[in-house]
Amino acid sequence: MFIQLLVDNPKSWFIPYALKLKKILTQAKHKVIILHSHNEVKRGDILCLLSCEKIFTKLHLNKHNLIVHGSDLPKGKGLSPLTWQVLEGKSKIPVTLFEATKKVDSGDVYYQEYILLNGTELIDELRQLLGNNIIKLIQKFVKSYPNIKGIPQTGKSTYYKKRKPEDSKLDIHKSISKQFNLLRVVDNERYPAFFEHRGIKYKIKINKFEE
Repeated sequence: MFIQLLVDNPKSWFIPYALKLKKILTQAKHKVIILHSHNEVKRGDILCLLSCEKIFTKLHLNKHNLIVHGSDLPKGKGLSPLTWQVLEGKSKIPVTLFEATKKVDSGDVYYQEYILLNGTELIDELRQLLGNNIIKLIQKFVKSYPNIKGIPQTGKSTYYKKRKPEDSKLDIHKSISKQFNLLRVVDNERYPAFFEHRGIKYKIKINKFEE
């Protein structure tokens, strides 16, 4: 099959996982290319929309347009679902493979896996768990194709909003313990944790000590 992997931000955290997925699928005798622009997408069998920041609209070009979303759809539609659920204190997070449709996050569901957290994972570890589950789900779809049928989403939809840099602000009047989930999901470079005190804004970076 001709499989295209679209990651529309060439600086995305998912790039290493896209390269890994390409290698796995290529070894399985599929023709696989990685794209960074929506305009580069060609006619083919499967298009995987991976950590895309923009909505892809040319769904007619491929037989299947796959998305993996970190929530139990239709619950948790929208942006940064894994991050929001960590902030909610959840330790079991669904990862759902579904078909892209014109209506965002509303297509038929094919497969689902779960990320199990112990409460100590920081952003890079969270991304690793998500990235590996995305690879696993797409592999499963490709191996099963074409003997696969999606299941329509049922239930009430809920939505997560886009997170902004200001969402990484710490409250100096709260303990580290009470804000630890926020520290777990901040990105030290792109949207670091920060606090304001006496009119000055301070940046905090968090890393685990290497054992």
